[in-house]
Amino acid sequence: MRVGLGFDVHRFAAGRKLVLGGVAIDSDLGLEGHSDADVVLHALMDALLGALALGDIGMHFPNSDPAYRGADSKELTRRVVAMVQEAGYEVGNADVMVLAETPKIAPYVADMRASMAQLLGCETGQVSVKATTMERMGFVGRKEGVAAQAVVLLQPRKEDGK
Repeated sequence: MRVGLGFDVHRFAAGRKLVLGGVAIDSDLGLEGHSDADVVLHALMDALLGALALGDIGMHFPNSDPAYRGADSKELTRRVVAMVQEAGYEVGNADVMVLAETPKIAPYVADMRASMAQLLGCETGQVSVKATTMERMGFVGRKEGVAAQAVVLLQPRKEDGK
């Protein structure tokens, strides 16, 4: 089995759509970034890549490459999951923590779990999403952005349903 840890952060930006865990979130502000800035999927991808010792998303999808300008993080996640499968692994479970003062994440947790489970090729019960505030401390507490942390457990792929 392999374990990976991922972390990402993006600042708020006007005029952008907010997407977390592959789910559109009702918000006046989105997140700034080269891609769609889905901080949750970025942390998840880094955890997956870390579990395989394959670096981070910046190595695979550099923000200096115009091909990834405005990229859909769901598509990038599918590519990382393909790397996991090619290495002979599958997701045992994923645990994600969203750090945000605003917007409130609770109404979106079920949709985020379902979205990520579909991307990871696993059951919704294998994906956990939690949220916390920073008690008004730091950049998250000042409502300047959102951060996410993810941990994944990869296990050898089961062959033919075994």
